[in-house]
Amino acid sequence: MAASDAPATFLELRTHFLEALKEVTGVSAVNTIVNRYINLGLQTMHQEDWPWAERQAVILTHDNYTTGTADIALATRTTVTGTGTLWNTAVTGMGFNNTRAGGKLTFAGASDVYEVTSVASDTSLTLVDRFIGAAALVGATYEYFEDEYALASDYWRPIGEVALRYFDKDNTIEVLEPQDFYQRFGKNSAVGTPAHAAIVERGPSGSVALRPRVVLAPPPSALRIIPYRYYTTNLAVSAAGVGAANLSADTDEPIVPLRWRMSVIYKGLELWSRDRKDDARSELYKRSYEDLRVAALHLIPGGDTRLRRYYEEKAAATGPVTAGR
Repeated sequence: MAASDAPATFLELRTHFLEALKEVTGVSAVNTIVNRYINLGLQTMHQEDWPWAERQAVILTHDNYTTGTADIALATRTTVTGTGTLWNTAVTGMGFNNTRAGGKLTFAGASDVYEVTSVASDTSLTLVDRFIGAAALVGATYEYFEDEYALASDYWRPIGEVALRYFDKDNTIEVLEPQDFYQRFGKNSAVGTPAHAAIVERGPSGSVALRPRVVLAPPPSALRIIPYRYYTTNLAVSAAGVGAANLSADTDEPIVPLRWRMSVIYKGLELWSRDRKDDARSELYKRSYEDLRVAALHLIPGGDTRLRRYYEEKAAATGPVTAGR
C-alpha cells in the first residue's frame, strides 16, 4: 500500500493509531497494548448489526435409518450389536454414514431416546447412556435419527427480527427459546418434517471453541438442505483469505470495508482514552466514530432501518436528534 493510502492492514491501523496518540512507533510493549485496543474496537463495534458481518450457510439433514435389527445384552447395556445393519457405511454422495456419534436411537417402538457415542463397524455401536430395559433386546426393531446439527463454526447469532422467529430462509421452521422447546418436545423421538427449532450452545469440547447447534422438531425423516443466515464471529481475514476472530498478523485486515475502516481505530481510541480516564478525548473519539457510523448507515443496504433505530435510541437518551447534529 502507498504511504498516502488509507490504512488497511493491521500494521497500518496500528501505525495510524499510534500517530493519533502521538506515540513512538516500533516499541514492542506499546504495540502489544495497541493491538489489543484495535481488536477491542473491532469487537465492540460489531455488537451492532453490520451487513459486512452477514453470512449464510446450510445444514444437511439425515434421514432416519431402520435397516436390520438390534441386540443389547444386559451385561453391557451400552453396546448395541446389529444384524443386517450398515451403520458405518456412507450414505451415497452425502459425506456422512448411516449412523454417527451424536445421533439418536429408539428401540422396539419405545420412546426412550439414546445417544450414540461411537460407531465401531456396520454391526456395532456404543450408547452414551445405559439401556434401561428390564429385558435384553434380541432381534429388536430400532430407529436411528438426528435432531441436532452443528451450525457454522463462526456462528454468532441470527440476522434480523425474522431470523429470531424462523431458523430457515424459507420461514417454515419456527424458532423457540430452548426452555420452551424442550418443554414442548422433551424426548423428540417422532420423526417427520421439521417445524420448530432451538439454537443451543453445547460448550467447548477439546478446545476453547464454542459449539453452536440447532435442534429440530420433529427430527428429519428425510435428507434435506436447510439454508440459514447469521452474523459471523470472524471479524478479521488473513492475506490468504482465512477468517479469524481477531487481527493477529501484520498483514491481516478487518472485514470492515476500507471506506469505513477508520471506525475501528476511532472505537479503539475511544476505549483507550476511557481506560486512561481521559474523558474528553474518549468523547471526541466517540463522536468521530458516531459520525462515521451515521454516514455508513445512510449508504449500506438496510441502513434506513438501522439509522432510524439509531436516532430513536439517541432521542430516548438525550432528546431529539437531527441528521445534521
